[in-house]
Order: sequence, then C-alpha cells, then structure tokens
Amino acid sequence: MTAGSPAAGDEEKGGLRSALGGLTTRGRSFLAAGVAAAVCAVVLGQSDLLRVGLLLAVLPLICVAVLYRTRYRVAGSRRLFPSRVPAGSEARVHLRLDNVSRLPTGLLMLQDHVPYVLGPRPRFVLDRVEPGGRREVSYRVRSDLRGRYPLGPLQLRLNDPFGMCELTRSFSFADTLTVIPRTEPLPPVRLSGDATGYGDGRQRTLALAGDDDVIPRTYRHGDDLRRVHWRSTARYGELMVRREEQPQRARCTVLLDTRRKAYRGAGPDSAFEWAVSGAASALVHMLERGFSVRLLTDTGTSVPGDGGDGLAGSPQESAESAGMMLDTLAVVDHSDGPGLSRAYDVLRGGGEGLLVAFFGDLDEEQAAVAARMRQRGGSAVAFVTDSRLWTANGAVDDAVEARLREAGWTVVAAGPGAALPELWRQAARERADSAPAGTTGLSGGWS
Repeated sequence: MTAGSPAAGDEEKGGLRSALGGLTTRGRSFLAAGVAAAVCAVVLGQSDLLRVGLLLAVLPLICVAVLYRTRYRVAGSRRLFPSRVPAGSEARVHLRLDNVSRLPTGLLMLQDHVPYVLGPRPRFVLDRVEPGGRREVSYRVRSDLRGRYPLGPLQLRLNDPFGMCELTRSFSFADTLTVIPRTEPLPPVRLSGDATGYGDGRQRTLALAGDDDVIPRTYRHGDDLRRVHWRSTARYGELMVRREEQPQRARCTVLLDTRRKAYRGAGPDSAFEWAVSGAASALVHMLERGFSVRLLTDTGTSVPGDGGDGLAGSPQESAESAGMMLDTLAVVDHSDGPGLSRAYDVLRGGGEGLLVAFFGDLDEEQAAVAARMRQRGGSAVAFVTDSRLWTANGAVDDAVEARLREAGWTVVAAGPGAALPELWRQAARERADSAPAGTTGLSGGWS
C-alpha cells in the first residue's frame, strides 16, 4: 500500500494564476459575455445592461476565488494486488480517499494516471465526503506486453457548484506494476539418482563436528541459537554459528540469447518474446524441482549475481531468486552485442550442471561458440528459434544443428505457436534415445 500525505490542501503551484487557468469553457464564456455586455452598456449608455454584464463577469471570478480558498485536507492511498502479474493477467488497484479535515468536501473527481498499455485512464466521481469519512474505489489493469509500468500520481479535480472552475490537486506517491513473461507448467524431468535436484553422486558439504574442524558462518536472523559456536564468536567479535550438513544442490543455467540480429519481428507473438517466455518457464520449473538456478544472457549478465557463480542459494531463497529473475525478464530487451562470447566466458568457469539455452539465429561462428559452451560433465539442451521458422516455411540450418549435436547438445527447433511443454518432452525423449545403452539416467540432465 502506498499512501500520500494530505495533498488537496497543499500549496497550489502558480497561485491565483493557476486558479484562473482552471476556468472551464462555461466559466470563460460567462466572463467573455460579461465583459462584452459591459462594454456595450458603456457605449450605449444602458445601465441595466451594465448590471447584467457585471453579474456575468463576476460570477466565474467569485467561483475561482471560492475554489482557490478551499482548504480540503484529503489523504489518499493506493493498494496494488498483485504487484507482479504474468502478461495477459489482471491486477486490481484499490484507491482510498480519507477526509482528514473538519469540513465536508464538495463534488470530487478522482483520476489515476496509468500507461495506455494498461487500459483507459480510470476516473471516479465522488459525492460529498463527510469529515473523517472515507471512500474506496477500485479498477483493473491488464497488459499483454511485459514490462514495468508506473501507476500514478493520483489526482483530484475540484469543481464549483456552477461548473465555472475546475482545479486539480496531485498526490506525489506512485506504484509500479511489473508484468512478467507468461510461464507454462512443464512436465516433470527426472534427474539421475534423484528427481529433486539432489543427486546421490553429488558432493556433499562435510559434516561439521568438533571444535577443530568447525568452519562457522555469520549468524543470520532465524538461526537456531543452539548452533552458536562460542569460540569463533569470541575470536571474530560477532555471533557465529555452525553450518549444518547439507547436500549440494544440482545446478542449472538458463541461457537467453538476446542479440538483436538473432531475431526478426516484434510484438507478443514474435520469436524473441517466445524465447523470453520459454526462459521464464524453464527457470521456474527448475527451481520447483529443487535446482540451484541462474539466468544468463549473451551479454554475460547473470541473475542472481551476488554469489561467486551467480547461482541461487538455499531452497529458502528460491522464491526470492525466482522473483529477481522474472523481474529481469520483464524488462529484458534486445542487445547490440555481436555474439555469445561473453556468455561463454561466464560458463567456462561455472562447473558442471544442466544448461538450457534459448537461441535465435546462429551463424557458423556463433554455432561454434555455442558448441563450446556445453560442459564435459553436464547436459545441454538448446531450443533454437530460427527466423525462417517464424517468417516463412523453413527449418533450422542443418549445419548449425549438426555442429551443436556433435558437441553433445540436444537441439529442438521452435516454430511459431510452438508449445514449450511438448518441446520439453521432445528434448527429454531425444536425450534419452541418445544415452548409452544400459544407462538409466543422465548426469545433471534429462532421462
């Protein structure tokens, strides 16, 4: 919830000049008619016409003065639920207006500023609000385009009873709606040894027992105080706790190719948007499966990027990590980078793990770079959105596909309207068919 301090009674910008600028068409017409009548009365010597002219001219000025001197004290707030929605889904915005003054308000028009992508600008007419009273209204916003969209500022329009003048007061607070890519539920993928991201053959953290072998860490909020290691606490001068034995989580890197020249077309149904949505679906699925996941782009940017390898941490951090990566995908755009070399440099020192990549067009040079990305001990799956599949009848370049397959990649071509869950199953089948005879699972990958 975002709240605003009383704004309707704040200092008006521009003073009386801005108030005069708030004259409506009716008010300006009355003023012009009054001045014209007064001039005609002076020329013709008609005192009665002069009185009529003065009345017409003074009435809108009186309305301006009364409205200008109005001192409503009104507090506003906005509640956005949810603040992060998938593209094509709706979010509801709740507005609340509180009259914190001792005087009742007149007729108010409430208006919230929203980008045109989210729909028409919402407007509400509020009747008299009693002292200490409040009014609540709500509206819905929806966007088919991912991104971050500002909501606000909230505005109040004050009108006089005769409709001669209209003044606007603005609150300063604003909110942001994050529209993330659409995600699709993917079929479960079984890892070798364990399906939850903890393989039997994975290296485990050593049990920490005994004073001589303890490698403590800094105390974190929520840690059990029974795990406090007092000798290390005295040595370092801050509260330290013993680490518990935990299995190392299986790793997964979701690579998204954002090169501008790798995609053609634009809009919600373009190949690039399909790749972004596919990357979002993959990372959410792998996090749900218990993997430690990171998002990597061709620019070398890794999210989350706090750790040494950029991978998400403990299972408790999965939700936060998913939010960070989805927020990144909500605003990701084409890069002007020439190739995939920066992503390769990041992956080269990343160790083993599953690599799921979403590529655009790959020429021979970039196919060679992508082929080297596959780690010797890990599995790699590539979803390739070749432009010819999206602009005309065609297929992925056989040379590019052969180059990736020779390096150990599982390659799946993605065409317009392709359903990622089906492509996910197809990749699993192809990966299983290519496994050596007698193998029941794949190290760090598909089965």
